[in-house]
Amino acid sequence: MSRSFKKHLDRRTSGNFKIQITSMVDMFIILLVFLLKSYSTSPVNITPNAQLRLPSSTSAVDPVDVLKIVVSKKAIFVEDNKVADITDSHIDQASIDKTDPQFIRPLYEELDKKAQKAKDISKVNDTVAFDGKVMMQVDKALPYSVLQQIMYTSMLAGYYDVKFAVMSKE
Repeated sequence: MSRSFKKHLDRRTSGNFKIQITSMVDMFIILLVFLLKSYSTSPVNITPNAQLRLPSSTSAVDPVDVLKIVVSKKAIFVEDNKVADITDSHIDQASIDKTDPQFIRPLYEELDKKAQKAKDISKVNDTVAFDGKVMMQVDKALPYSVLQQIMYTSMLAGYYDVKFAVMSKE
């Protein structure tokens, strides 16, 4: 036997075994990057009511945590507090102001209370500021006139920046 072959046999039978894991580490890094990129964390959780059918959209903007107004076919809610009834796609006449047919008195009072609370907090805490933002969840079957009354009233209460919650088409 040749000398090089003997060296090869001696090296082969020795107890030193080295695993090449470079490609396996690369695979795990690729999986980790993929999972981190596909994982979405949104601080806002929007759960529409069972009787509420939101319109669909292709918007990819993440929602922000603001005051929520929910408008179903039966009622208007501000953060889970029912403020006005809706019958036959019209706001209850007892809730509408007599001098201004676009103004919804109980909605304004609730929104004004929330705005005042936010302003009081901002006086004490410098990191919190009242920004006049509101998110609306509106049933897609409601007419625009109802939506217009709600936006008009919210604007009078100081909520000028209105965002709408929609369902993703995907």
